[in-house]
Amino acid sequence: MDALLSQGLAGLGLDCPLAVRARLLDYVRLLDKWNRVYNLTAVREPREMVTRHLLDSLAVLPYLHGRRVLDVGAGAGLPGIPLALLSPEREFVLLDSNNKKTRFMQQAVTELGLANVQVVLARVEDYRPDALFDTVISRAFATIADMLDQAGRHCAQDGMLLAMKGAEPNEELAALPGGYKVQAIHRLNVPGLKEERHLVCLTVEAGMRRDS
Repeated sequence: MDALLSQGLAGLGLDCPLAVRARLLDYVRLLDKWNRVYNLTAVREPREMVTRHLLDSLAVLPYLHGRRVLDVGAGAGLPGIPLALLSPEREFVLLDSNNKKTRFMQQAVTELGLANVQVVLARVEDYRPDALFDTVISRAFATIADMLDQAGRHCAQDGMLLAMKGAEPNEELAALPGGYKVQAIHRLNVPGLKEERHLVCLTVEAGMRRDS
């Protein structure tokens, strides 16, 4: 797995210290262990987890904005935990309403020594953070409209909302709610992954009412 990860990181153009690479693989091993009992992800093979989870998550690293990052519907900690390992200068909140998934994330945060990560068990519509976020990211929402409706209020006025998608979501973009605009759509090249990956970057329109 180490060679696969190293090649993938090089393919993404990411400089990753050996110690961080070791912690990324520790995360995969922990996920594999818990997955056998709790069914946290449909991906079963650790090597496939490296490609489909680690590299897929880290492909969005260059697009993070600011210091405070909210991962909405974080599930097993994706993309938040891999991103936090490579971005120790940022603060991450991993939000999910599933108890077994937040328990796994908390265990991973403890074992990996991630001082820059907080795990929160809550529904996104019930979450009340102390401050808004510079980046709100999600890999799990059904549609971009749902993400903006439920999590948009957690994004700072000058922040960025990042929606991780497979194929370019043209129909979803056509149904974009008011108050937001598409800043960019990036096609992501994830080493070892044949499926399409896109990242939709959205901003809050000036003057949009904040009610978080």
